[in-house]
Amino acid sequence: MTQKDGASPRLLSGGNPQIPKGYGDEPVQAYIAALPGWKREAGARLDALIVATVPDVQKAVKWNSPLYGIADQGWFLGVHAFAKYLKLAFFRGANLDPPPPVASKTEGTRYLHIREGEALDEAQLANWISQAGRLPGERM
Repeated sequence: MTQKDGASPRLLSGGNPQIPKGYGDEPVQAYIAALPGWKREAGARLDALIVATVPDVQKAVKWNSPLYGIADQGWFLGVHAFAKYLKLAFFRGANLDPPPPVASKTEGTRYLHIREGEALDEAQLANWISQAGRLPGERM
């Protein structure tokens, strides 16, 4: 998908696509399509896993990052592209069992970094997504 002026989305530092704020699947798919290299396939696999795990998930792009949530509960997961990895932010990650591996300066948030060529435990990721989708999310 291209921006309204027909140009492809601009990549910000680290390769994060600059996508206009929007709600629904379309802006998230535009974000994924604009990801460079291996991150595009990883983003598509992640999106499919989230939809399969939490069928009533709602999507948006805010602050150049896809967000996933449940209506009337808030956002439970955000994604952001960096130069060497995709960062998954579980906003209530400290409440997950076991918690995702990377701590945050924000109390309660935990991260998972997806890196090129590293094996991803999709069963564990689906478990975290399932747990996160049942918790109250962040209002943003």
